[in-house]
Amino acid sequence: MGDTYEIEGEEIVEREVKPFGSGGAHVTAPKDWIGATVKLVRTSPPTEEE
Repeated sequence: MGDTYEIEGEEIVEREVKPFGSGGAHVTAPKDWIGATVKLVRTSPPTEEE
């Protein structure tokens, strides 16, 4: 079981992290969040790459 965190915020979205370029990854956020500060929390272990 993972750690528990309490975060105050405005809104939550759940998205899958997708590969990006040659070693990075990204998560898309809603367009109206541009300019906002966000926090990412991993809620499951990463999948093994084949």
